[in-house]
Amino acid sequence: MTSRPLRIGVVAGEHSGDILGAKVVCKLRERHPDLEIYGIGGASMISEGVESIFPMDRLTVMGIIEPLVRLPELLSIRAKLFKYFQKRVPDVFLGIDSPDFNLALEGKLKKTGIPVAHIVSPSVWAWRPGRVKKVNRCIDRLFCLLPFEPDYYSSCETKAEFVGHPLADELANLKLRENVRSHLGLHQKELVVAVLPGSRMSEVRILADIFFKTLQIIKSTHSTLQFLVPAVDGQIFDYLSQQLKAYPSLRVRLLNGQSKEAMLASNCVLLASGTATLEAALMLRPMVVAYKMTAFSWAILSRMASTKFVSLPNILVNKSVVPEFLQKNATPELLANALTKILDNGNNFQTDIFLDLKNQLGRDFSVRCANAIEKMFLVEKR
Repeated sequence: MTSRPLRIGVVAGEHSGDILGAKVVCKLRERHPDLEIYGIGGASMISEGVESIFPMDRLTVMGIIEPLVRLPELLSIRAKLFKYFQKRVPDVFLGIDSPDFNLALEGKLKKTGIPVAHIVSPSVWAWRPGRVKKVNRCIDRLFCLLPFEPDYYSSCETKAEFVGHPLADELANLKLRENVRSHLGLHQKELVVAVLPGSRMSEVRILADIFFKTLQIIKSTHSTLQFLVPAVDGQIFDYLSQQLKAYPSLRVRLLNGQSKEAMLASNCVLLASGTATLEAALMLRPMVVAYKMTAFSWAILSRMASTKFVSLPNILVNKSVVPEFLQKNATPELLANALTKILDNGNNFQTDIFLDLKNQLGRDFSVRCANAIEKMFLVEKR
């Protein structure tokens, strides 16, 4: 029995992983108040007592070009982290998403005898299915957020289990639309569209103008529409404020954060493909999804894709429930037409399926992850 506190090394590479990590860290700290947790995390994990050795935003990259440009820095951070974990050896290492960064680090740590767990399966069902083998080499235990994912690892030594999706737990007791509208100062009977052009500046720069042109088209037939546009941070808020100056006639309310409130208050949602599509589904909000990237990135990634859908609701049910408009099809005209159909006719087909998804995904995520870490690593190490 060791006299020192239990230690967990951890790396989250972006905002969504930071939130997931914070939920698990909070649950573990309830049971082990003196737990030492260190590595890389963002504001949410730091608020739960995680020591972040490097700023998390240095790992936040996307696309094809940016990771290549930043590669020397990323490799340097990974090497320094490995050395740090060799000096201050954790009882378990927990990687959270960011597989391109984490898997190589996890593989090296696993070879030194450190047990490795990982939250969020790489999207092997969407592209690069060969990563299943790499996951098996690098990870001891994998916590999957989607119910079909463990099947991809059935032939591997890595133990993969479905722990539920934290969003389903978080959104289990939704506020009523009426309450959220009152809080935001909106009229109860007006039609409201939530507009989410992305959580990264690179996404927002491409999609914001397309989305605002879409709203301009819809306004010609729905003049009283109220649009809510949440910005995930101050930089994006400032950028969207500047962009909106070109659309003075739109009834747009730009929000600091509050993406969930915006979707809850809405009748339907226009958004970039990403985790927010699952949030909207769990809130039972009909939606239209768009995505666009640079032509070079699209040319490469589209050839690597092994799924015909990009939005999580469609992937989960394996059929086209949510309209998706990608790349050259992500035009204001097509998006406006799809949104208008929802506004005019409603979309019970979407919301009925979303209700089934909500029931499938709720599994008490943080408790399941904490139990597994304790049982397989922490308790046994002691």
